[in-house]
Amino acid sequence: MYPDAKIFSGRNSIVLSQAIAAEYGQELGGMTMTTFSDGEFQPCFEESIRGGRVFLINSTTPPADNLFEMLQMIDAAKRASAKHITAVIPYFGYARQDRKDKPRVPISAKLVAKMLETAGATRIMTMDLHADQIQGFFEVPVDHLFSSALFIPDIEKLGLEDVTIASPDMGGSKRANAYGNYLGAEVVICYKQRKKANVIDKMTVIGDVQGRNVILLDDMIDTGGTLTKAADMLMQKGAKSVRAYCTHPVLSGAAYEKIENSALEELVVTNTIPIKKGAKKIRAISVSDLFAGVMRKVHSHESISNSFVM
Repeated sequence: MYPDAKIFSGRNSIVLSQAIAAEYGQELGGMTMTTFSDGEFQPCFEESIRGGRVFLINSTTPPADNLFEMLQMIDAAKRASAKHITAVIPYFGYARQDRKDKPRVPISAKLVAKMLETAGATRIMTMDLHADQIQGFFEVPVDHLFSSALFIPDIEKLGLEDVTIASPDMGGSKRANAYGNYLGAEVVICYKQRKKANVIDKMTVIGDVQGRNVILLDDMIDTGGTLTKAADMLMQKGAKSVRAYCTHPVLSGAAYEKIENSALEELVVTNTIPIKKGAKKIRAISVSDLFAGVMRKVHSHESISNSFVM
């Protein structure tokens, strides 16, 4: 019998952390955060964690304070003699910077991985990394969860006929093909060209969507430009309806307005990042049960392979 693990949360993910802890079957551990007048902050565990396992939950969305808060929590746990320190990062920030796509730029995803390890994390748990190969940036175990375990049952409940799975760009073709194979649906790819980051120049679709109910898939939605332009284009190409399933609702800038004014019938996301209330077209599915179940299995040294749909 293993001693109980303890769960702690950063400030950025407190609501999700409370839900995960409730699903796990216990309350969040006691932790205080002291903030100094200059904005500097310091976390402190209010209970002993010596020799035990701790799960530290925080999505590392901008600003960088959220990442640094996670690093401080890990360092504090290491210095308090925790034996196993699992950084639970529902949304792994900086994952888009996974390679050098032009000269003289950093590979920030690798930098973040090394920072987490140096701070003292002995395990990483996250969901839908922007690029699967980011797991290879770590020298500690990575539990990479997939939103397909939540999205596929939800899609099946819609009971749609003539379903076509679409990727909003070439990079998501592997994900779209996996969904298509599982659901027995056709797959199309949207091809986009950018003039600069977050600004699309041209977009077209590879495949036929005439009379089809199209479901767009992506790992995240940031400004909403790609997704809403893809939805509008697909409707112009004769689609019957267009929905989108995106794991991480970054939703920066005018994203909410773009979604409300687009041809999208619905945008389904997870709660790895909090969303604004009152967004009519956006529906969030909770990841709390999935994370709590995997955390429980990790703590009891059970296989987590049956937690994946595909």
